[in-house]
Amino acid sequence: MTTTDIEVGLTEEEEAVRTQTHEFARDVLRPAGIALDRLENPEDVIAPDSPLWNALDQYHALGLSRLMNDDEMEPTKKARLLAIVNEELAWGDVGLAITLGLTGLAEPWIRAAGDEGLIKRFCNPERPALGCWAIAEPNHGSDTLSLTEKSFSDPSIKADCVATKEGDEYVINGQKAAWVSNGSIAEVAIVFCTMDPSQGFKGGGIFVVPMDTKGITRPKPLDKLGQRSLNQGEIFFDNVRLPESYLALGSDFYAIGLQTMLSHGNSGMAQLFVGVARAAYEHALDYAKERVQGGVAIFEHQHVRSRLFKMFTQVEAARAIARRVATHAAASPMPNIEHCIAAKIFVTQAAFDVASEAIQIYGGSGVAREFPVEKLFRDARASMIEDGCNEMLSIVGGSKL
Repeated sequence: MTTTDIEVGLTEEEEAVRTQTHEFARDVLRPAGIALDRLENPEDVIAPDSPLWNALDQYHALGLSRLMNDDEMEPTKKARLLAIVNEELAWGDVGLAITLGLTGLAEPWIRAAGDEGLIKRFCNPERPALGCWAIAEPNHGSDTLSLTEKSFSDPSIKADCVATKEGDEYVINGQKAAWVSNGSIAEVAIVFCTMDPSQGFKGGGIFVVPMDTKGITRPKPLDKLGQRSLNQGEIFFDNVRLPESYLALGSDFYAIGLQTMLSHGNSGMAQLFVGVARAAYEHALDYAKERVQGGVAIFEHQHVRSRLFKMFTQVEAARAIARRVATHAAASPMPNIEHCIAAKIFVTQAAFDVASEAIQIYGGSGVAREFPVEKLFRDARASMIEDGCNEMLSIVGGSKL
């Protein structure tokens, strides 16, 4: 399966799921990701004839979208399976892996809200709705996640998106920034926005928002450096009215909800970027055994082997922390946010470093678009900012020590 394969005790089910997911990643996601990366216009990524939609259809057909919200599976078993699946999907293409993974995002929050109409509409186990997490704002990025810091409860810091109670409805006005993954195509959004400005960001709420609600507009998607197969786009709210039953969590428990979302999000990012690191390492290893300089394959040069071994070690260490944190988070009533953050920071940095080394091993060819490692490098670079920039996350994690 892979040059870094030392899995111990895989069950028949886990082996079957890993093989199935790897083949899907190899045959569908990797070629689709390359094709989408080369599109100049990000609107073409989400056009009706885009390979994105075929990948989504096949993802559902394989049953992978049901795994995230399978409540009958033992939690640590599900966490282990998800870690395997996420690594394989991102090995194929991490932008598409994130897109597909967001199909199950909304369901826990919809069930927390308890609105039967939302459950019936968006929680089809055969084809769960495509979701997005809307939290970042034009003037507020990772500071919206800084729940351990004084600024989080500072009322002088004004939010760009606010929900106001009017009778038996909530009215949302404002904007979420262009970094909302799946923002342009999501069927339903989980919107984290301010309800009580007197508490700063601490006075937030978590809303389930159908994206065809009157007053929502979504401009052109973001044109960006890496993960170009992942649609990201801003969302505008103009007197968007929602029933009370669309509120999943109010301000009294907002910090707990945010910590839960951030913990699971960071754990998921760690699992995904193990796949990116592994892909970069495997490409570099294969190239080193094929590329001849000085009369021999460059793998025969000691300094190349030394660099490859460091990359190999980074991939193995990244997988170890990602898997450990995933299974621990699944077994705990409340995930340890410091461990989830540590996994995200460690793995994303490893993915970036391994991809950078892969370019160096390729030499001049490494920066050419016809070779795969320059794309992996760009994809990895984005990971150190998304779901919280690593610097701010380290402050939050450090506060929990």
